[in-house]
Amino acid sequence: MSERPRKPAAYRLDDPDVVVSSVDGTSTRGRGVLVTPEPEPALPVPVDAAIPVPRRRWRWGTMFWSACGGLVLLGLGVSVARLVTDLFSYSSGLGYLGVVLSAIAVVALLVVIGRETIGLLRLATVEKLHTRAAQILISDDRDAGRAVVRELLAFERATPELARARAGLETHLTEIIDGADLIRLAERELMTPLDVQARRMVSNAAKRVSLVTAVSPRAAVDLLFVLFTALSLIRRLARLYGSRPGTLGMIRLFRMVLSHLALTGGMAAGDSLVSQLLGHGVAARVSARLGEGVLNGLLTARLGLAAIEVTRPLPFAALPPPALNDLAGELLRPRKEEVPEERPAS
Repeated sequence: MSERPRKPAAYRLDDPDVVVSSVDGTSTRGRGVLVTPEPEPALPVPVDAAIPVPRRRWRWGTMFWSACGGLVLLGLGVSVARLVTDLFSYSSGLGYLGVVLSAIAVVALLVVIGRETIGLLRLATVEKLHTRAAQILISDDRDAGRAVVRELLAFERATPELARARAGLETHLTEIIDGADLIRLAERELMTPLDVQARRMVSNAAKRVSLVTAVSPRAAVDLLFVLFTALSLIRRLARLYGSRPGTLGMIRLFRMVLSHLALTGGMAAGDSLVSQLLGHGVAARVSARLGEGVLNGLLTARLGLAAIEVTRPLPFAALPPPALNDLAGELLRPRKEEVPEERPAS
């Protein structure tokens, strides 16, 4: 007689009536339901491909400008030496005066080169701190977070407004805090007072540009004033956050700000900026000249916001970044003159 087909049922593997068969076909003792496990397929082991190391190319442009700079310095040195020799041929007093002036010029040049180098190094430190902090916010590495916070404390050592915040943050370095939380804590303690001052600087610069370009009769004056205000704003923001760039540092910083603007949507002269103007009814209530001033003020504010993100040593994680909407509201809002309250006569 043929056996009746068994109805579907559920069993536990630790049931005594369940017999588990091995992969090779042998089974454990017992009667009941036979369970045969299927062998798991061998998964391919991923092999990390070797990252090709880019070959360092010989930069002919750098070599050319270095050679030109060396030739210019040699020419200046030969000219100064010949001038000093000619002065000694006229009079020994004039010769010694030329030597003293040459020494003063050399010392001043060395000081300028030193300041420019320090400014570039501090700007590079800000960029590295910003990049490493952004990576720690993702990896949550505790040791790396402590290292970044220690470097940030050393970097902001010369800022007197952060003395209490530095002292409070140093006490948290010995506690058990995750890397991302430590970065956020450092941002709240150190960046909060600096962000308030930076936001005030950007707002004041935008209002100044808006006012001057609204009453200026020449477009060239508008352009020069906007350029001067933008460079001054970027320099003051960099000094606020601790960079203190020189001339070469300002050129590099200005390029970084423009690159950031290009990556984040240009000068915001599209729909968002137009909506700011139309949302406040400017196009329907003010003249074209005043509207142009407001537009220049908003562009200056956008440039200042980009400069904040570039010169800030920590990315915005725990604190909200300043928005153009708030600055536009302050720029377009009329100033209320304070009227003294009239006291009743006694």
